[in-house]
Amino acid sequence: MIASENIISPLVAEAVNSDLHGRYAEGLPGKRYYQGCGDFDTIESLAIESAKRVFNCNFTNIQSTSGTVSNMAALKALAKPGETITAVSTADGGHISHARMGAVGVRGLSLVTYPWDIDRMEPDIDASLKIIRETKPSLALFGQSVFLFPTPLKELSDAAHEVGAKVMYDGAHVLGLIAGGQFQDPLREGADVMTGSSHKTFPGPQGGFVLSDSSDEKFHRKLNNSIFPGTCSSYHLHHVAGKAVALAEFEEFGLNYAKDIVSNAKSLASALASEGFDVLAEDRGYTASHQVLTRHGDIDSGAGRRAAETLEISGIITNMNMLPGDTRAMNPSGLRLGVPELTRVGMTTDDMKDVARFFSRALIKEEDPAKIKSDVKEFKSNYQTVKYCFEPGSAYPGLE
Repeated sequence: MIASENIISPLVAEAVNSDLHGRYAEGLPGKRYYQGCGDFDTIESLAIESAKRVFNCNFTNIQSTSGTVSNMAALKALAKPGETITAVSTADGGHISHARMGAVGVRGLSLVTYPWDIDRMEPDIDASLKIIRETKPSLALFGQSVFLFPTPLKELSDAAHEVGAKVMYDGAHVLGLIAGGQFQDPLREGADVMTGSSHKTFPGPQGGFVLSDSSDEKFHRKLNNSIFPGTCSSYHLHHVAGKAVALAEFEEFGLNYAKDIVSNAKSLASALASEGFDVLAEDRGYTASHQVLTRHGDIDSGAGRRAAETLEISGIITNMNMLPGDTRAMNPSGLRLGVPELTRVGMTTDDMKDVARFFSRALIKEEDPAKIKSDVKEFKSNYQTVKYCFEPGSAYPGLE
């Protein structure tokens, strides 16, 4: 139930386990620095066109080896060392690549963080508009790692563009929900570039995307160059092949998958609250994404860490997480729960009530972890087949 994880389909696994694992293909399809890339050019070209359809955009680069590498590449393309960017603080749920300790620092950028609305779990709109207009950043970065609700992007993007800033949206966690029409539409709400991971709510192999709806070919070249030679040499061709299959599967099954993820997250949040847990953002309906946040004790108390450890020995894998107010990453008060993998194996909203009861048995009733683990194993044994994908043995569409 780690929100940043998912499982791949059998056909994606075949692609990832192919001979492409040990091959090189620097450059773009048809413009390679190595010979013998003809078949892979076909694979990558098919995937690029599929990604344009899935994300409804004019430009896609699918070579990035992770969401963080995607962010590093976008930062290289959009901001020069020494320039100022605005972003969500890690204390408020921003990703480490948005911080001085991560890609922002590697790029040598000056960081200003948005004021945060704790009740709404989003940037404080009026205060953030003021920050953007006063700071006049080169880049306004939005998106989070703790991500319950859509960002109020349109108004914030308009302000950024007013002061000459580019707008970047890190959709790593919610990329599948965006593609499935269940979250928000950043490229239509003002984002010049959207980055993301290919292995969270988008159910593919590990890797990343860089996306834009710009029709400016010069800008496309700048983004491509930020990947190669900017941040990648060869770029894990087996994972790109896996992305190609995952994109084809998403075109067929992604809308239902995204819808079911959000339904399950809402159901899990409500069920946990009914069991007596402190679930964040009750006034907003707990969540509009794949994530649910629960607080288990006082700020900086380490209660989240202890809850995660108890759940692990009870057969439930989660991750501790800082919540608003926490300052100690290794001793936070909360958990960040995700449902993409549970949904992927066929669990429904009714099953989320059973999951919540397991949490209650472990953390509230404090039952014997060994007994809970045995019951969890029996429960999970009913969900062993990956859904929302082509049947094993199917041909990749277009390559029959």
